[in-house]
Amino acid sequence: MASTSTSSIPLRGNAGQASFSSSPAKNAFQKALIRFPSSSRSRKFLSVKSSSSTMKYDEVVVDEEVDKIRRLQNGSDVRGVALEGEKGRTVDLTPLAVEAIAESFGEWVIKALEKERGGPVEDVRVSLGKDPRISGPSLSVAVFAGLARAGCLVFDMGLATTPACFMSTLLPPFAYDASVMMTASHLPYTRNGLKFFTKKGGLTSPEVEEICDKAARKYANRLTKVSTMLNSPPKKVDFMSAYAKHLRDIIKDRVNHPIHYDTPLKGFLIIVNAGNGSGGFFTWDVLDKLGADTFGSLHLNPDGMFPNHIPNPEDRTAMALTRAAVLENSADLGIVFDTDVDRSGIVDNKGNPINGDKLISLMSAIVLKEHPGTTIVTDARTSMALTKFISDRGGHHCLYRVGYRNVIDKGLQLNEDGIETHLMMETSGHGALKENYFLDDGAYMVVKIIIEMVRKKLAGSDEGIGSLIKDLEEPLESVELRMNIISEPKYAKAKGTDAIEAFRSYIEEGQLEGWELDSCGDCWVSEGCLVDSNDTPAAIDAHMYRAKVSNEKNEEIGWVHIRQSIHNPNIAVNMQSSVQGGCQIMAKVLRDKFLLASGMDEILDISQVEKYARFGNMG
Repeated sequence: MASTSTSSIPLRGNAGQASFSSSPAKNAFQKALIRFPSSSRSRKFLSVKSSSSTMKYDEVVVDEEVDKIRRLQNGSDVRGVALEGEKGRTVDLTPLAVEAIAESFGEWVIKALEKERGGPVEDVRVSLGKDPRISGPSLSVAVFAGLARAGCLVFDMGLATTPACFMSTLLPPFAYDASVMMTASHLPYTRNGLKFFTKKGGLTSPEVEEICDKAARKYANRLTKVSTMLNSPPKKVDFMSAYAKHLRDIIKDRVNHPIHYDTPLKGFLIIVNAGNGSGGFFTWDVLDKLGADTFGSLHLNPDGMFPNHIPNPEDRTAMALTRAAVLENSADLGIVFDTDVDRSGIVDNKGNPINGDKLISLMSAIVLKEHPGTTIVTDARTSMALTKFISDRGGHHCLYRVGYRNVIDKGLQLNEDGIETHLMMETSGHGALKENYFLDDGAYMVVKIIIEMVRKKLAGSDEGIGSLIKDLEEPLESVELRMNIISEPKYAKAKGTDAIEAFRSYIEEGQLEGWELDSCGDCWVSEGCLVDSNDTPAAIDAHMYRAKVSNEKNEEIGWVHIRQSIHNPNIAVNMQSSVQGGCQIMAKVLRDKFLLASGMDEILDISQVEKYARFGNMG
């Protein structure tokens, strides 16, 4: 059983020393105008003092103030600018906004538990973890205040990962009623955000929208600064040690090494690149304790400024540095985590980066060995070659909406409908398994890969993990372009929706010859892999469509996927083609037959599409 005391853990490699405890800086508490009297030892929050003017939630509020909070919703998360430093962006994720959102989440959790249990509930327990962003300490105080105002008991996990926050609602002796992770994933140090969990998993976009709507009214009517007085500080807990032991036990049990059960990774050299995020624990608290050599690991020290590169398995610098370390040290495996470790990518023993479609293929190969014939859900940006790879191994491929929560929720729905679905994965690296509570956990994905790597070695194979995808074909051409929406922020989403629905109409009306909205009949998904045609269609959080494109001979040459970004006011255009020059041909048609013909160039900056259509590259 893990201790609930706060501990300090030494870091490896270039990390120096850092604490995995959760004590926010003293001045952060002072700046947030919140005091925690040190004389009190009670864990229960006895009272919350605030200005009486903050309670007038039935007053008419100013639309602009309400919109400030609503615009912070980012699909199933909350994200915003927490620090000055971004050109053209002002700080909108303030302590006051965070407090209102945290209070609304706490109230939402209490209401859900009362409904579930059929009566009033007491001592609702909520944990909070955070990545190392420098805005974390002050915003954490706002979360504590908001949850306390709602009547929750708060537990401070300190530096943590997103998957660990969810697991803190399940693993004994912790088993909290809910959890919040403070992170903005791979976004710049100026950003921050919140992710929400209950024992049932991550909240959906409609649920977060409900919470933000309620928080918006609180925020607009709250006329004072954050000045909450708490009678007791949050209880500090060391959950990460329990979570790391959970991962170690899985590896030991499933490898079941015949000689050294407790150190199944003995003889393996594994490089970890944590990107100065929260993933360093995997090196010293999982791999090292299982006997692995982790010499040469990179950027393990948590640093909220992310000085070396963006912590992102899709980042070229991150993958290049990891590849170089793998080759220099003759390592068996390289691992790249994003900031909050809900995503990962790897490098095999030959230095081949494995992310995107390749990572989905690798996980598909592993899962289909264990569950022959299973369905695998991915976002609709994956290649036709991936579909063939899965089909060749007896699996079924369901294309669905972009957005990791969308992909996971689709897998949940398919299982409920009797379609066995064991893997749900997005090209960004978010991946969830049925066996792991449908949780997108980058560390768990790596655990599965490590287990397979050791099993291959025990079976006498000297081939690295990359050999599992050696027959995966790669698309001849692939490109992603962006079109900024020319609008004030509050109107950008509506204009983006109009543009994407116009794209759909042009295809359905036959104005783009040879273009057809794609579909995946096996999973009852149609109309560009967007619309569920079953009895329980999921709500649409962002509009997007995928169209397959054929030439004049009716030969399919590729696809175009167009979607709203939920992070920024722009539209993403992804294209893949199996023929030389196919993406440029599709870009020309998109420009001439849709963007210019429809007048969408007046509300969209189409300069990237224009450049690619003219030159066939973005150089």
